[in-house]
Amino acid sequence: MNKGTRKLLLTLLVISFAASIVTIVMTGKGAAKSKQAADSPAASSTPPASAEAATNAAASAAPATATPVSASAAVIPPNAPTATVSPAVTTTKLKARPSGAAISTAASVGSLDPANDRFTIDFSTAGAGISKIVFSEFWVNASDRTAAIRNATAIASGANTIPPLPDVSNRYFLAPVGTLASFTVPMLAAHSIQVDGQSTSLFGAVWSQQSPGSFETLLVDDAGTPVLKVRRVFALQTKQGDGYDITLSQTVENLSAATHTISIVQYGPGDLTQVANEMMDIRRLQFGYLMSERRDPAQTSVITHDSMLERAAVVKNVTAAKFDVWPSPEQKEQDQHLSWFGTTNRYFSLAVHAPMLPTAKGVPSKSLALSVESIRASLGDPSPTDTTGAPTLFIELHSPERTVAAGQTADFSMGLFAGPLDHVILSTVPPYSALEMSGLIVYSMGGCCSWCTFAWLANLMVIFLDFLHNYVVFDWALAIIALVLVVRLILHPISKKSQVQMQRLTRGMAEMKPELDALKARYGDDPKRMQQEQMRLYKEKGVNPVGCLGGFLPTFLQMPIWMALYAVLYLAFELRQQPAFFGVFQLLGGWNFLGDLSAQDRFITLPTPINLYFFSLASINLVPLLMGGVFYIQQKYMAPPPSTQQTPEQEQQQKMMRIMTVVMFPVMLYAAPSGLTLYIMTSTLVGIWESKRVRRYIEMTKDQPVVVKKSKTRDAIGKLYEKALERAQSKRETNKKFKARG
Repeated sequence: MNKGTRKLLLTLLVISFAASIVTIVMTGKGAAKSKQAADSPAASSTPPASAEAATNAAASAAPATATPVSASAAVIPPNAPTATVSPAVTTTKLKARPSGAAISTAASVGSLDPANDRFTIDFSTAGAGISKIVFSEFWVNASDRTAAIRNATAIASGANTIPPLPDVSNRYFLAPVGTLASFTVPMLAAHSIQVDGQSTSLFGAVWSQQSPGSFETLLVDDAGTPVLKVRRVFALQTKQGDGYDITLSQTVENLSAATHTISIVQYGPGDLTQVANEMMDIRRLQFGYLMSERRDPAQTSVITHDSMLERAAVVKNVTAAKFDVWPSPEQKEQDQHLSWFGTTNRYFSLAVHAPMLPTAKGVPSKSLALSVESIRASLGDPSPTDTTGAPTLFIELHSPERTVAAGQTADFSMGLFAGPLDHVILSTVPPYSALEMSGLIVYSMGGCCSWCTFAWLANLMVIFLDFLHNYVVFDWALAIIALVLVVRLILHPISKKSQVQMQRLTRGMAEMKPELDALKARYGDDPKRMQQEQMRLYKEKGVNPVGCLGGFLPTFLQMPIWMALYAVLYLAFELRQQPAFFGVFQLLGGWNFLGDLSAQDRFITLPTPINLYFFSLASINLVPLLMGGVFYIQQKYMAPPPSTQQTPEQEQQQKMMRIMTVVMFPVMLYAAPSGLTLYIMTSTLVGIWESKRVRRYIEMTKDQPVVVKKSKTRDAIGKLYEKALERAQSKRETNKKFKARG
């Protein structure tokens, strides 16, 4: 690896780290919090203050006088048109109260047995939302995952000694990461309901629990007479293998004799937990949408192209009092309809999607527009887990207005995906496959480095790595090494040609040195003539003085692979917590070395992390140090000698560049995924072996003359070089003329 290549790769890596710093800066530190508090939708959608909560508590003490509604009460179809009946005007503001006994705690649903359920769901009495989703099969650390596998293996084999499971606190979970106006807002919590233009809060102790996951509240008038019943039912899928879906059946039943126009505001997927010590914040907001019926009459094609928002960009917009997330003016003009919306972190997503209810044509509807018409964002208090002090992002889902006649029920149901960004699940399991929810997976580092991640190449790389793992080597580390061999094999003809060209160029320049010195002695006082004679000599000898640039080509071609592989190893869920070499190091007393290819190799774990500028030093990592040693060997034994005599300054520059390569590369990649450093180190080792074979080939052909036949057509690089010399000479002559005149 020569100095130009190393400098380019180092520059790209610096760009990647700079992107993370830019992302942190863009989130801000709450400087505009006072303006946001006055202008943001939080002014109308903040959790209720204590006075309003007290009002709701007083209302809950009133006796329930609702007349039971017949089971055959009419239900408005999900796809029924709205505003077909003139609504009655409510003269007094309604109040929400529990339909039964008020609850202090809500029962959970699901279990932590992977054979039965994907997760458990803990509910909150505030807004009948979700306070926590705890996964049954995912863990925070790779060591906990390994311990859980040993426990399951021992149980399945009937062993006498069963290793204990890690503590439940070590399981991976999704939960709110901040507060809004000092209130902890549960996920998918109901905020308020608009009835005939007047808003009634649904946040607070206004819900009763009918059964685990089922909640009800009544909206009553001043006399305590029930007017509307709001019901929210969270149900898990019955089959563990069907995915990670939760059904939210949300209905509003009209108990009065009048017609009402209603709409619901609820909190949607907001900020997800960011794992501590991650190198960058790549949380995003993503959409799937349907084109207008004019462009897509069947409404079957869900579009995910150009539908991603970086979290930092949304925070910046909200800080500037731009709260709308969906639809944009362009989307509104094109009459696009939402199909799903989700937020993501590094490996997981929380997304609401169309409930896939049947339409009049008998096919499931892929539109979420009847439950979510618009999406707005607001900023909450800084998260206690965020060391930057950045505000928490909250999302509000606003439904369209629906007209509900007496005795009818309006349906605002939706599906909820809470699970991993696993390409297999999102591409093959219904309803995710039908809704194109694989669009949630984006292999991009985000920020200003989005263009250099080569997401299309990363997608192909995941498929190829998956093939190598599942059908060839059955280990992710071996799959990465196999990828190195495949890439090197493909690039070998180009690499060989480039190295031969460089070696022969070095020989040619060395043989021409006496003639070049003679030209310098003869035409030293006439730079233009000397340049012309040099070019004539280069042509006669068949030597291109800038032909060494061709030696950079193999490394240039590998740069996209390195950057795409960085994104894959950092973001691909398939590689999360996957050990190297069949987990052989973990068999040695639970050693963490190379226990997670998507994280640092953790050769020696430090008792106390040391905070450094770019990352937190939590362990001594061996692979980056070995990589530096491989770079040193390449520099010392494989670098070609200089073609001309160098000045002391040039020699010092060369020495500094070698030190930069050997030292700075391991430092910059120290906290990178161990799979990436394994790839680069293996590729460099293969490159050393390849260079030795090329040198052997050159030795065998060293008696071949360097001089080649003069070609009628010169290469493009040679032409550029000549033009550069001509421009330089022309500039010198122009400067001389100006000096003569002045």
